[in-house]
This record gives sequence, C-alpha cells and structure tokens, in this order.
Amino acid sequence: MGVPHISKPSEQQPGRWSRRGVLAVLGVVPAAALTGCGGSADASSASPDAKSAASAKQPTITVTPADGTEKADFTSPVEITVTDGTLASVKVTGDDGSALKGSFDEARTKWTSDQNPYSGTEYTVTATAAGASAATTATFTTKSPGETFVGHFTPEAGSTSGVGMPVSINFTHAVADRAAVQKAVTVTAEPAVDVVGHWFSDTRLDFRPKTYWAAGTTVTLSLRLKDVEDADGVYGTQSKDVTFHIGREQISMVDLATKRMTVVRDGETIATYPVTGGDPEHTTWSGIMVISERFKQTRMESSTVGLGDEYDISDVPHAQRLTTSGTFVHGNYWASTSVFGNENTSHGCVGLHDAKGASDSSVAGYEFYESSMLGDVVIVKNSGERTVEASNGLNGWNLSWVDWKAGSAL
Repeated sequence: MGVPHISKPSEQQPGRWSRRGVLAVLGVVPAAALTGCGGSADASSASPDAKSAASAKQPTITVTPADGTEKADFTSPVEITVTDGTLASVKVTGDDGSALKGSFDEARTKWTSDQNPYSGTEYTVTATAAGASAATTATFTTKSPGETFVGHFTPEAGSTSGVGMPVSINFTHAVADRAAVQKAVTVTAEPAVDVVGHWFSDTRLDFRPKTYWAAGTTVTLSLRLKDVEDADGVYGTQSKDVTFHIGREQISMVDLATKRMTVVRDGETIATYPVTGGDPEHTTWSGIMVISERFKQTRMESSTVGLGDEYDISDVPHAQRLTTSGTFVHGNYWASTSVFGNENTSHGCVGLHDAKGASDSSVAGYEFYESSMLGDVVIVKNSGERTVEASNGLNGWNLSWVDWKAGSAL
C-alpha cells in the first residue's frame, strides 16, 4: 500500500483550499479591518470631511444691552455681535411700535444702531446668523431719565399766521448744551427757504428766514428732543412734528409824526387810520413789531408796566400785543375823537378810535382788529424812542441777517 500525498500550498490547485489553508489566510488580515462595523475604530483613521464636521463651531450671538436688563443705558447705541459666523439679519423694535435702524460692519460680524434707544422703552431684538436654523431673541428695558425738559412753541399746530410770525420755543429748563438742543430742532418751509435759529437766552430759541415768510407758505417744526441732554442729567422728552401755515401778507406802518397808520395787504393799501401814540414822557418803541396776542377786550393796569396807579381800565377794546413789556395797538373809547390823528397822548401804546363794549363795527379800532391776525407786522417810526429789543416780544426782525445768524449755536 502506498503513502498518501499531502500537497503543499504552492501545489494546491486553484479553487481548492484546505481548512488549514483558510485559517492561515485569515490570520494575516489587519486588525483594523475587523472593526469596520463595530464602532470602535480609531478616530485618526476618519475621513477629512468627517473631522471638519466634528470640529465646526456654531455661531454665538451677543446682544448689548444684555437680555433681561431692566434699567439699560439709553445714551449708547444697541450692538449685536456674532462669533464663529456672520449676521444675516437684525431687527430691534420698541414696545411703542418704533424700530431702531442700524448698519453692519464690513465683515457682517457686528450690527450697531444708528441712534440710541429711547428712554423708558422695552426693546425686543431678533437676530439670525447666516446658515442658522433659528433666530436669537433678547429683550431689555431702558431706564427713565431723572429730570426732564420740554419746549413750549409758538405758533400753535395747525394755525394760520401772518408773514412776520417766527417759530419761538421756550424751554422749561436752562439749556447748557445749546448746540445739542438746536441740532435736535429743525424748521423747514414749503416753498423752501433758509431758516436759522437764534438764541435769545438759555431758555429761548427762535427761528426765522432772512425776510418775512412768503404768503401761503407751509412751515414745519420738527422736535427731536427726546433723550437729548441739555444739561448734566437733564433730558428732553419730545419727539413730534408741528405744522402751521402763513396766510396773506399784511404790514401796517405807524408814523407817529403824521399820526397815521397805513395798512398794506398783499402790496395794496386797504386802509389808513388816524392814531395816537406815546406822549413825550412815555414814548412808543420804534421798529418792527409782530402781533403776538389778541384780545377782544382786556384789562390794562399801569402798575403792571411800572407806571404806578396812573390808569386801570377794565375793558380796553380790540387789544393786540406788540411787546412783552406791554406795548399794544388797541382801541380807545375814553379819549376825545379829536386826539386821533392830531396828538400823541398815550402811555406808549398805539391807540385807534373805538367804542365801549367792542361791538361797534363802524370804528377804526374794530375794523383794524377784524382785519388782523397773529403774526401780522406793525412797524412804528418817528416815535422819538429807540428801536425795540429783538427779544422784547416776537420782534427778531429788528436784527440784521448777519446778527441773527451769529446767535445760532450751530
């Protein structure tokens, strides 16, 4: 009997393997290959894309003032920044319905509001980073200022005035930073004309054009005083627009040498009245004056203008104020009719013949009152008195344009 032949691996025919040969081949397979489905492979063997995804950071958005702040500063702009990304959109809205506009930096990693937030307002911020699936939201509330001021303005909103009416603002607190306050107040006209502000004091700012307003002009006063600091820790509260209109042009010339007043409307003389002015001891101011108040009847008492007890008349008819110091053009029923046009006998006012009770339409005092309106111009000459101070009433027209502009803080 012969001995069996055991083939060596090199002699094995293709496709035929012994069990021992299979085990030998499996024994040289690298260990890493056996772990492909087991989840325990070494991370160093992961693909480059997998490593990049694992190490990427999510964008982080930061809001200043921080979310939840109850008494945030209102003297600095709102800022939104992002790290590890860029900003796609930002919206900042107040509980008063307002929205803060702003701008991104060149890299779009920072957004800054164009203006400061308003005081005493709750704001909601909604910001989204590029590629993010959800927006970041935050809310904060600004603190209220301690001490405040407002500006009381003339003329009234919606009113119609004569061509001499300036825009006059009286502030309730002395203004230390005039430039900041004046920058927040603008006056524009349609048809357009250059309008400049002039400070008469630390509480009064008036605006006027170079010459009288044109008849039919629409004038708009824009107050943007809210949160403007006029002095240390004192802030404005107003943010509003006020519009008024200019009516026809009426300019009255009072010549106290001839004792006549000529009324010119839109370039045509409509009336001439005999008048009486201030006597030599109580001369009438000369210069350009503007009607600032009108009363069908009013009381005039000499003690209120420093003249003791010389007169006290309870029912002066058709009185129209020309100066703060007490100059009026008014009706006069107590003087003889021969006085008007012939003598200057008053205590400084311009008087026209009138009737007691202010109801007689046939007299000069009644007629002139009915033809007039706030803002009309009354010019007095040959009175024997110096020109009225520009600040004494609404009488800034007595300053040259150069002098007027010199009183601006801008």
